[in-house]
Amino acid sequence: MRSLILFDDDNWQGLLPLTYTKPICELRVGILTIREKWEKRLGLKASFITQDFLSEKYPIVIGDDNIIINSTILPNEKLVQLINDLQPNEALIEDDELIAARLNKSQLHSLTEDQPIEELIGKDVRKYGDIVNQIIRPYDLFTFNGEEIKKDYKLITTDRTSATLSDTNRVLNFDQIFIEEGAEIEFATLNASAGPIYIGKNCKVMEGAVIRGPFAMSDHSQVKMGAKIYEATTLGPHCKVGGEVQNSILTGYSSKGHEGYLGNSVLGEWCNLGADTNSSNLKNNYDLVKVWNYSTENFQKSGLQFCGLIMGDHAKCGINTMFNTGTVVGVSANIYGSGYPRNFIPSFAWGGARGFMTYQTKKALDTAGRVMARRNMKLTEIDKKILLHIFYYSARWRNWED
Repeated sequence: MRSLILFDDDNWQGLLPLTYTKPICELRVGILTIREKWEKRLGLKASFITQDFLSEKYPIVIGDDNIIINSTILPNEKLVQLINDLQPNEALIEDDELIAARLNKSQLHSLTEDQPIEELIGKDVRKYGDIVNQIIRPYDLFTFNGEEIKKDYKLITTDRTSATLSDTNRVLNFDQIFIEEGAEIEFATLNASAGPIYIGKNCKVMEGAVIRGPFAMSDHSQVKMGAKIYEATTLGPHCKVGGEVQNSILTGYSSKGHEGYLGNSVLGEWCNLGADTNSSNLKNNYDLVKVWNYSTENFQKSGLQFCGLIMGDHAKCGINTMFNTGTVVGVSANIYGSGYPRNFIPSFAWGGARGFMTYQTKKALDTAGRVMARRNMKLTEIDKKILLHIFYYSARWRNWED
């Protein structure tokens, strides 16, 4: 029986704070997570090689015949073909970086125990052209999001029939709109001229909302009344969005339910932006944006002129919060008050522009539990252990504790 295993590489740290709480392949880009993309294309259920503190929640399942794939890689038709064609002991390589391989049980055990394995027969994917797209920085997610929505839309909707759409709505290019069963959409404007629009099961698009594709919303999400949603935006499951949003991803279970602007941004899970929160995505001097990099522990040029907010799981901000261009907010941070807070906010920070103190774990875990309970989900003991690990690991950046 063949197994699919997605493995994290050293880019895990460069993708913090989004990967504090999950393997790289659990990041959402387009409609689906990276894991879901590979599972659908290969017809296999995936397991994980990830950081030790995440491995209890995301375990590995080793079979007799294993396909392992680098979690940062986005699938496409050519890569899928090359992976399906792999023979035992063969690997796909690009610039000495492992893209994928087919290993037996013994080889995989050696790999997970950091032991040498017999020499793999490498196949250089570069001879097939520029076919490898990777997610190695958080802002890569929104950079690739529009094209990934288009690819996922085709993957999900081919040979399927959309649910009907009420005639109270105004629609452009209906052939590129797919609505799952149970979705409620009334008196909205849907423009799929520049890219598809996907509405998941039991979603709600309220009156007066205006949406431009490519756009996707997963099951049980909501677009509030009068919202203005621009292209290349994705809402994961159980998200709520109002105000103005452009080229942004809400991974899941997160809310920006009120007025305010969010652009070129990624929010993790269980985040909440208070009413009238605004995030700058363009510097006043139009210079390239510098973003905090956990790998180098410094600010580095992103190469982007537009870059907004990167926010880790369970982070929150109060009403009227103003985020500067390229702000990175860690896990379980709680931001409030007037003025611009710093543009790198460590995990478990409590405060704002006037300074920070440490958000103590008992209060943070209590809040996380209450928030999850509203969605009939439980903060498990495994989740608590992960958050406690993050608290201690991230202490090095809470410099007020020194």
